Amino acid sequence: MSEREVNSDSNNAESSEAELSAAVEEALNEASVVVDEIKTLTNDLQRLQADYSNYRKRVEREKESAHEFTISLVLTSLLPVLDDIDRAEKHGELTGGFKAVADQLNSTLQKLGLEKFEDANVPFDPNIHEALVHSTSSEVTETTASEVLQPGYKFKERVIRPARVAVVDPQE
Repeated sequence: MSEREVNSDSNNAESSEAELSAAVEEALNEASVVVDEIKTLTNDLQRLQADYSNYRKRVEREKESAHEFTISLVLTSLLPVLDDIDRAEKHGELTGGFKAVADQLNSTLQKLGLEKFEDANVPFDPNIHEALVHSTSSEVTETTASEVLQPGYKFKERVIRPARVAVVDPQE
């Protein structure tokens, strides 16, 4: 083999090695761009999934809140009926079939979450009591709801009607 052929082979090898190196470098750059795009798309997808999950939870909370609000409106409209039933029971007029209906109504409303409260001789709490009558006494040391004039009602720990009470303050 002549010297010229050796130089030609050497130049061809160097040029193909340079071309191969350039092609590898270009492929690595393209792969890097693709990897960056994949990372960006993955982050976008994760953000979108988190947004959707938060949206679903918010809609579920709002749906539950609307459901509870609707039930509390119905329960509030039934309170005068419950008051009439209580008055009839106190006067001994709640007997027979009407008593069975009243008991069933009270049972159903309790299952729905309606709670009646009518505790007397407890500290006055303006969050659950409405004072209708006011007096003073030396027998109490703090403002007290001494008598319940009309019971209060709660639905899911929210007062839908405060108990109407007579209040006694300590005498000065």
